[in-house]
Amino acid sequence: MSDVLFQIGSLAVSTGEALAACAAAALLLLGLMTLSARRAAADRAAEAEEMAAHAREMEVRLRDLARSQAETTGRVQNMGEVLAQRQSELARAVSERLDSTSHRLGESFSTAARATHESLTKLAERLVMVEKAEKSLTDLSSQVVSLRETLSNKQARGAFGQARMEAIVSDGLPKDSFVFQYTLSNGKRPDCAVFLPGDPRPLLLDAKFPLEAVTAFREAPTPEAKKTAASRLTTDMMKHVNDVAERYLVPGETQDIALIFVPSESVYAELHESFDEVIQRAFRARVVIVSPSLLMLAIQVVQAISKDARMREQADRIRAEVGALVADVTRLRDRVGDLSKHFGQVGDDVSKVLVSADKIAKRGMRLEQLEFEDLPQSPPKAEAVAPPAEPRGGLFGLTLPGAAE
Repeated sequence: MSDVLFQIGSLAVSTGEALAACAAAALLLLGLMTLSARRAAADRAAEAEEMAAHAREMEVRLRDLARSQAETTGRVQNMGEVLAQRQSELARAVSERLDSTSHRLGESFSTAARATHESLTKLAERLVMVEKAEKSLTDLSSQVVSLRETLSNKQARGAFGQARMEAIVSDGLPKDSFVFQYTLSNGKRPDCAVFLPGDPRPLLLDAKFPLEAVTAFREAPTPEAKKTAASRLTTDMMKHVNDVAERYLVPGETQDIALIFVPSESVYAELHESFDEVIQRAFRARVVIVSPSLLMLAIQVVQAISKDARMREQADRIRAEVGALVADVTRLRDRVGDLSKHFGQVGDDVSKVLVSADKIAKRGMRLEQLEFEDLPQSPPKAEAVAPPAEPRGGLFGLTLPGAAE
């Protein structure tokens, strides 16, 4: 036991010491193991207690979760019921909206159909009007061609101007105020003569007009041709004005002016715009160029003058008739006065008759009150009755008897 087992440096370790050290190490290891086992047991107990607490906590949580799940289930059921109700309400609302929308769409479609039908009807009517207008345009174009052919001929153009002038005069004046193709003392025959009230001198109208010079002036292609046409128009127009002034202005027989009728407003405007000198020279020659509108205005002035003259004549006749009416009224008043006097006399006679009738009635009443038994047999003395008065003249030759007082 005292043998040296090993030597560390100067320290020699024997076997007994080594065994003792091993025993001490084993005891220490056993104590450590015991301590570890206790600690492990304590840890397991703590862990078990912790697991139990965790289990209890988990149980509480599971119970809370179950309660929450039950509440959630109830809420889900309630939400399902609410959703089902809302879904049914939504379906009903959607159905109502669809019905109203379908009704509105039906009404809109029917309205649109009616509007479309009306539009198509109006379109058809307008197409008929367009066809009529096209036909009218065709007729008008043929009439324009006919008018152009008429205006290209001097005689036909003169007849056209004469007809238009006669239409204007005939429509605006009475028949006794104008004469067509009137013959003057010099043998000339103007197209129309208009007579003013109170004046035997007629106002003369001429419907002829040199249209070829105006057409050449309008259709001149170059300035030189236009100048030549203007000179020709001036010459032709002044020749016509001088002819009218020499033929139709007769001193003491006709009015101091004469009228040249231009049957076109455009030609009249062309003359006033480009040939003012012609207009002035014609005016100095006491010849006035008139268009259809100016002729209508002149005819209206003559019509107003004629109407005023007729009104003055009728006023004189009315004044005479009023004087005769006043004389008749005065005579009627005198006769009514005489009739009133006669009625007064008749009234007096009637009053006297009523007095006599009252007296007769009183006498009859006294006779009824008498008692004939107590009276003697001798006849009663009759009261004298006044003789009837002479008849007096009454109303309208009738006679009424007079009564004594």
